[in-house]
Amino acid sequence: MKISVCCPSYKRPKVETLEYLPFIKIYVDHKEAEEYKHENPEADIVECPEGVQGNVARIRNWILDREFEGGADVCCLVDDDMKCIKSFEVEDGFGYNEKLLETDEFMIFLEKYSLLCAEWGYYLWGINSNSDPMVYLHYTPFSTLSFIGGPFSVHLKNAIRYDERFRLKEDYDIIIEHCRQNRGVLRVNKYHYYVKQATNIGGCASYRTNNEEEKQFRLLQKKWGDDIVKSDKISKRGFDFNPIIHIPIKGI
Repeated sequence: MKISVCCPSYKRPKVETLEYLPFIKIYVDHKEAEEYKHENPEADIVECPEGVQGNVARIRNWILDREFEGGADVCCLVDDDMKCIKSFEVEDGFGYNEKLLETDEFMIFLEKYSLLCAEWGYYLWGINSNSDPMVYLHYTPFSTLSFIGGPFSVHLKNAIRYDERFRLKEDYDIIIEHCRQNRGVLRVNKYHYYVKQATNIGGCASYRTNNEEEKQFRLLQKKWGDDIVKSDKISKRGFDFNPIIHIPIKGI
């Protein structure tokens, strides 16, 4: 199984993820390539043509196409501010200890769950987006209809791509599409990632505004319907931009 690990980066020349995963490929706009090479002299920097960067769905599609055409069976996409992946380990039947997934364990981890994903007939897998132990149920190790965040997603070779109309909410959309076509995705619940996201600059933050968030939410809801894409009205803003997804098929 040939696995590639790729990281799209935009206007963040100092790539934090390299401290954790120094072997990843960094995909950048060709105009920013020299700055990235200067800041990360040991990194594998891949230059993208003009017009690819600036839309997270478009750059992810470009990476998937390039990697699969190049012979990859699996393409893992990580954000450029992912500090690490950790897991919750249960001790004595109660309580959790947090354990770091070490760098030298990372590729074994990818292969293990990519094989499981393939055995279950799915083509997309990921991990928990929340590091709060309250959201981890150790009697439910896997989910098949749950959210998989864009900061860490693993794609087995397939034809499904991100809808490039979604500069935001693209990760919600592709999950629903995989569930529509393949009846599920695999989420490994004991693992979770750490990223900055809302406090960072560059990347999606360069165009993320309240108006754009709501516009993208409405577009997602228009595409899939308000029975599938719902909003939690309980919010200081009166509107929660993180959709509640209800996928009406069998699964967990």
